[in-house]
Formats: sequence, C-alpha cells, structure tokens
Amino acid sequence: MLALANAALFFLRAIVLGSQASKSDQRTTFPRADTQPSLNVSSCPGYTVVSEKQTSGGLAIQLTLAGPACHAFGHDIENLTVEVTYETLTRLHVNVYDSARTQFTVPPDVISVSPGDDDSTLKTRSDLVFHHNSNPFEFWIMRRSEPDGVPLFDTRLQSLPRTPIAPVIPSDDSTALDGFPLVFEDQYLQLTSALPLGANIYGLGEVLASSGFRRDVGTNGGVGTVQTMWARDSPDPLDENIYGSHPMYLEHRYDARAKHSKSHGVFHFGAAGSDILLLTPPSSLASLIQYRMVGGTLDFYFFSGPSPQKVVEQYGQLVGLPTWQPAWGFGFHLCRWGYSDVNETKEQVVRMREANIPLEVMWNDIDLYHALRDFTTDPVSFPADQMKTFIDELTANNQHYIPIVDAAIATLVNASDVYDPYTRGKELDVWLRNPDGSEYLGQVWPGYTVFPDWFANNTRTLWTEGLRNWSDAAVNFSGIWLDMNEPSSFCIGSCGTGANLTAATIPTMFFPGEPGNLVTDYPEGYNATIWGPSGNITINGTLTFGNQSFSSVPSKRGLGAAAEAGVDLNNPPYALHNADGLLSTHTVSTNATHANGLVELDTHNLWGLMEEKATHLALLELHPSKRPFLISRSTFPSSGKWTGHWLGDNISKWQYMYLSIQGVLQFQLFQIPFVGADTCGFQGNTDEELCNRWMQLSAFMPFYRNHNVRSALSQEPYRWDSVANASRTAINIRYSLLPYWYTLFANASLYGTPPIRALFFEFPDEPELFTVDRQYLVGRDLLVTPVLTPNVSTVDGIFPGQGRVQWRDWYTHEVVDAAISKNTTLDAPLGHINIHIREGSAFLLYEEPAYTITETRESPFTLLVSQASDGYAFGTVYLDDGESVPPTPNTTLTISANRGRLAIDPSGDYRVSQALEKVIILGAYQERPTEVRLNGEHVGSWVFDADVDRLIIAGLREDVNLPVEITWK
Repeated sequence: MLALANAALFFLRAIVLGSQASKSDQRTTFPRADTQPSLNVSSCPGYTVVSEKQTSGGLAIQLTLAGPACHAFGHDIENLTVEVTYETLTRLHVNVYDSARTQFTVPPDVISVSPGDDDSTLKTRSDLVFHHNSNPFEFWIMRRSEPDGVPLFDTRLQSLPRTPIAPVIPSDDSTALDGFPLVFEDQYLQLTSALPLGANIYGLGEVLASSGFRRDVGTNGGVGTVQTMWARDSPDPLDENIYGSHPMYLEHRYDARAKHSKSHGVFHFGAAGSDILLLTPPSSLASLIQYRMVGGTLDFYFFSGPSPQKVVEQYGQLVGLPTWQPAWGFGFHLCRWGYSDVNETKEQVVRMREANIPLEVMWNDIDLYHALRDFTTDPVSFPADQMKTFIDELTANNQHYIPIVDAAIATLVNASDVYDPYTRGKELDVWLRNPDGSEYLGQVWPGYTVFPDWFANNTRTLWTEGLRNWSDAAVNFSGIWLDMNEPSSFCIGSCGTGANLTAATIPTMFFPGEPGNLVTDYPEGYNATIWGPSGNITINGTLTFGNQSFSSVPSKRGLGAAAEAGVDLNNPPYALHNADGLLSTHTVSTNATHANGLVELDTHNLWGLMEEKATHLALLELHPSKRPFLISRSTFPSSGKWTGHWLGDNISKWQYMYLSIQGVLQFQLFQIPFVGADTCGFQGNTDEELCNRWMQLSAFMPFYRNHNVRSALSQEPYRWDSVANASRTAINIRYSLLPYWYTLFANASLYGTPPIRALFFEFPDEPELFTVDRQYLVGRDLLVTPVLTPNVSTVDGIFPGQGRVQWRDWYTHEVVDAAISKNTTLDAPLGHINIHIREGSAFLLYEEPAYTITETRESPFTLLVSQASDGYAFGTVYLDDGESVPPTPNTTLTISANRGRLAIDPSGDYRVSQALEKVIILGAYQERPTEVRLNGEHVGSWVFDADVDRLIIAGLREDVNLPVEITWK
C-alpha cells in the first residue's frame, strides 16, 4: 500500500537525511589504485578448465582465470568449481561457484530444494545433456533426443553475435555489449546464452510488462527487456522491478516444419540483485539472454518439459509445491483502506447480505491499528470488545475475517510509551541491526520502526507470540494479509542511530484524500469534470463514456547508466536498473546486518519469503488442524509453499484489468497459483462500467478480492445495480464450480499443475496462441474471454484447436461457430462474461450455490459432461473436508464417458455427504435416445433437447461414494 507517493517520500528525506548518523553509512573502496573497476567486460579473460572428473551424479570441473583479472565491476575470483548433476530424468543442475565458497548462497533452512533421485544411471538416461569446451570454458545444454538440434542454453561465443555492439536499447548505454566472457567477481557476475531469434520467453518477474505475458526479446518491433530482480515497493509501474523476484523462465519453441512445439525451463537459484537482459542486436541471427548479478553464484537448473505444464510441474518439484488452500479461501473477499471504524466495517457485511451478493471474508487495512502499529486495535474506532463481537458474528454466519500485518514494528517514542511487540523483540534480540551493532531504524506508517531479522534465533517465537496475543485479545482472524514486506521503508538508507524518535510520523496531509493528495483520477473514458464524481455509466439518460479523459501510462522505464567507481554496499559498482535508483531507496539499507553476519545486499530479496514462512508456521502452531491462509505482496521462489499473492497496488484503469491476466499467468509459472488483483482497482477512482466488468473477470481468477484506496469512490459491488447484478451472476457460477476450482488447486499442491493456463499451455502447437494474454483457461476445460475495453457490447476471442475442438457456451450449451485460428466476435452486453466449455470435459457442480462456501458445500451435485465427437469425456474431482492439513481423508471421483455410457468411480476414504441430483450430458446423441438406465435400472425422468444435443437426467439422489453408471441408447 503506497498511495502517499513522492510527496511523503520527499518530506521524509528532509527529516531523515538531517538526522542520519554517518556510522550507518560506512563506505569501502578498492584497496589498490590498480584494481579500480574498469566498468567494462571487454578485457575479461573468461575461465579455462584445469581439471575435471566424473562423479556419481555427473561431472566436477575446476576452472581458473584464463588471463589477467579485468576488475570490471569488482574483484575477479581466480578459482571456480562447476558441479554438473543429473538430478532427475527431466532436471539438470549446473552450479558454477567460487571454490573457496565465500560468495553468498541461499541457506537450505530458507529454501530446501529437492535433492533429486541420486541415480548414477541418469547420466546416460536424462532428457538433458551437458556439453562444454575447455579453453575458454563454455557450456551448452541439449536434449538427448535431439543431438543435432538447437541447444536449449548455449554460452559458446560462436553462437553469440560478434562484439562490441552499440547499445541495443538506444536510451540505455548499459545495453552495449562489449563481450560475452564468463565473468565471476565478488560484486559482478555475467553469463550469456544464445536464444533462437525471436524466442518465446515467459516468466522473469514480478513485472507488469507492456509487451504482455510473452516477454519482449527485441524482435517484431520490440526493443528488448531489462528485468531487474530487486524487490521494490512501487505501486504497479510498467516495465520496472516491483514487489517480487523470480529468475525463472519458460521457453516455448515451435518447429514450423514439423508443426510441433516443445517447452523447457531455466531457473537461476540465487537471491542477489540482478539484471536479466533479453536482447536481439541489429542484424543478429540470434537473440540472447544475459545475466548480470551483483553477488552470489551462477547456480542454474534446467527443466526438459517438454510441455509447458510439465516445465511448471518440474520447477515446483524443485522449489516446493503450493500450500493447500482452505475451501473458504475461494469465496469473495472485501476490503478497503478507509473503513474508519468497526461500525463502517460491519455496515459492509450487512449491505452485502441485503444486496444478496455473497461475502465470504471481510478484511481491514491499517485503519484497524492503534497508532498504525501491528498487532493492535484502535481503542476508539476499533475497540477490542466490539471487534471480538463482530468477528464472532461473522464466524456464526460461516464468514471469515482477515487483518493486515505490516512488515515494520514501531519503536517506543518516549519513556511512557508502551508497545509490547517492540519491547519483547528487544528482549529476544530479534531486530535487524546497523553494521555498528545498533538497531537499524526504518520509517513506515507508525513512525520510526525496526524490522524483524528472520535469521535471528528467536524471531519466529516473537512473531508467533504477537499473532497469538492479537488473536486471543480480540482479533480472532481466519488468515493474515502481509503487506509492505519488500521490506518497505520511507527512509533513504538507515534513519540513523540516535534520531529523534518522535519526528518521523507521516503527516496526515499526505494520506490519500487529504488536501495534499486528493484522489481525482478515473478510468479511461470517464471525465469527472464533465460528469461529476459518481462514476455512473449514464447520468440523466446520457452515456458518460467519452474520449476526453484518456490518460497515458508510461510504457517503458527510464533505464539507468553506468556505475560509480567506488565500492559501497549501498551502491555496488555495477548499477542495477532498480527503478528507484540507489538500492537502499524505499527499503532497508543494503548494509543492514543480520544476526549471522549476513547483510541485506545479499538477502534483500528473501525478506518477504522468510516472513511468509514464519507466519505460515505461526498459524499452524495456533491452529494445528487448519490450513493457514496467507496473502502476501513480496515473493521469491518457494513462496507458494507458504502463501498466496495479490498483484499489489494496481490502478483503476482498463489497462490494469488487462494487465491482471498476465500477472496471474506469471505466478502460475512461479508456483504461487493462488493469486489475483485488487478487483475494480486500488489507486484512483473506479467507475460503474469498469467495476462491472472487473467483478466478472475476477470471479474466474483464483484469489477474488475487491479492495481500494482511502478516500477514493466507494466500489463495493452493491454500490451500482448493474455491478450488483453482474457480481451475483459471476459469483453464482464461481461457487457452482467450487469442486472444479478445489480439484485444480489440489492438483497444484500434489503435482504443481498450474490451475490457470495460457491458451498455448493446452494447445502448444498453435503459434497464433503464443502471444494471447487477453484470454485464458481455467484448468483444461474453461475458456474465459473477458471484456477489457470500455463502451463495447462485443468482444473478440480466439477458440483454440484450429477447428478440431468443439467449444460450447457455458450459459446456453450451444456449440460456437468459431473461426479457425483467428478471432471470433462474441456478444458481450454489460453484465455478461463469455465462458466456454471444451469438448471432452466433465464438471461436478454444486447445484445450489449459496451465500457462503460452507452453505454451498452442503448443496447436492450436478454433473455436467461435454462429450467430444467420439463420445469421449474425462474429469476428476478431489474432495475432502476443506480445511484440515493434509494428509487428511480424501476421495477422488473419476468421471469417464464414451458413446452411450457415463461412469463415476470413487476412490478414497473421505465420506461424501452430498448426493448427485442431476446429470447433464452435452453431445449425448444427434437424436433423441430411446432408453436411459442408471446402474442398470430403467430411468423414467429425463429430458432431451435436440437443438443443443443435451440429455438431462434429474431427481437422481445418487450416492457418489459408490460407483455410478449411466447408459443410454
């Protein structure tokens, strides 16, 4: 949550820089004049092999510098080790590290990656094969099945363009390519691989990419990409580093001659700040990817796929599979910054029920806090007794409550101040420190703050106590919302030891809605000057949409320049393209020190992950039998084991509704599948039409929450009749599909299978789909085609399958007359979102979606089957109690169909209490059946609609704990 923008930051600079202690900003320099950094890699010699030996798992190679050190952006490390390990049939590990092991690597107690199969025969059986040259050392990765094919990763100079090359991105001198040697220095590492010209690259986030889900590699009119891995609190700018860091990509290669595709994945396992460049030099026959890091090692994993889904699953098997979500988490969530007290919060619950718009979870932002401090409630606006009563009422109605927890903990401002979390943390010695051992001071909402040191021994104890005490006192939460955990701090570096602790509270004039920071922006096409602040689609019968108010959003970043010569923990010689400039801007300073001696320069990107892990484990300790529910902002590889994610402080613009699709698709790659955007937009004012369309879109995303900023136009779905109607319709479908959602996420937690899929994930051999990111699939079988532009009543969408796959309308069950390999125009009046069913699918639905998930799960089932032309259909349904921590009793229903027969086969130990009430079979016959039987017995009550080839069998009341067979002829 960062709506204060630059005004507050400027104010804080003034008070912070005046009080900053010099000992918190220690500088070092290169010790000898002849080792000043050259800021150029053209003279870097690379490395040569001095020895190599076979190991049980692969190969070990010793390297040494091939010539004089170049000191490009640091001190060259003379001796390196390369360990090549064939870990599984589909995973190859290539780890290049300093032989002395002085460089930082991610500790195994932070991320415990899967060790692999320990099978020596994998060296000859693995899908992937490691090759290398000795002088200079360079390596490339091939598919075993394609020894003469194009390498998947290729660092050979012969495969890369000739250098030097002028800046490939003209506005950024640092994209000049002076050479492609392997560089391994203490503060700068560089490795470059050739890519096929115009490669299809996906991932490398977190980012809102103006190029779309498919990354810009510098072809087809693109300029290329510089993706920075440095967690940053910034309210959703385009093409810049933001909250999370995920150095993993999927490449999808299409062989036009064979008309066949294969995917593979590449993951750099390291926490160091880095730039990853995707470029295509002019006239080059190849594109390239270049890694530039300010520390760490070159630790790479390669995944063979060969399908997009398999790549994602293989990545998940390495870093950890997603946490199990409780069933209630799939309900609709409501929040805003600006519910001023408990009564206003309760009012939303009442008004949502009066409007009959299902509300599963009510949230509060920092308004809840006393003096904006974590683990508190304001005694006037949110009294503890009233909060307890409110949450008890929610619980009695099968609803839930989630509060916010910010990353920073307030310090005491004077001798009479009492704040137990800070005092207890000081007693346990868990606060991050300056290099001189003093407490590191940041500044966030409550004023001067300290930050938990997740490497300290007692930090998890403190965190668990804080959550337990809060819950016991009043806030009996069902889950936790973690914000500001990049971590965010409004000081530029440390706020300084000995500072005036009462001086840094943010003036309220900078809060959104105050005279210094009014919320005046509206979506594209709405002019508040003409039509006023209502945001309505029509006023006095006149359409408010127009072109007067279209606003521009920057499409590309302003990229940085070369680094300074001196060495500084807060400003390494190589200047990352951090959009805030100095690495310590708006976050904890990079020289802040952990209990084990590590510094933030090395660990910065891990902060959010470590908080997520500590919070998840704390919730398990508080409620051992219940699945923890977390939503967090800053993420890193393996975060999905502990948390879900929301896409941050987005903007109430049509463009950002579109961008939410690529954001959700990104996080499927990153194994954090439970993700969604702030529906209707967070920053600025929404309007009726945008909120109408967005409430529909988000109903088909995993995490479904409406949230907006303080003082903006209220956007709860009951505020406009059209939005209320659209919301009820969309939520009704979402809740009916809960068994489908639940099964998709069970498969994510069990196997790493992505629940939300780009169209090419399921149809990998159709090149026209490789750039599609305005549509997506929920699982294998539901195609979502949302309206993403204002003032329209139709939408264009492509139907995958190139004419070989039949799609049916969700609402009418009619077969779509779809164009082949190009867009089809669909009716999309306001309040309607196009959903289509793939042939060969089977959905177990709740027949009577109710107000809450608990009530919905008591509904009888309807089975909807859409047969392919040969009668085939298949689906599985995973069922359990919806909240117990696995392993727990569960049952899987396997649904299969062929021409004239449908079967349901249960397997498991969970007793399913709901009965199967109705079966709908699409594609059952081209003419009316003459006989229908259930488990061999004649069925008298059935209906056949020849217009849509639909057989409906109702009134069944069948027990799905036993096999069910339906036949017709």
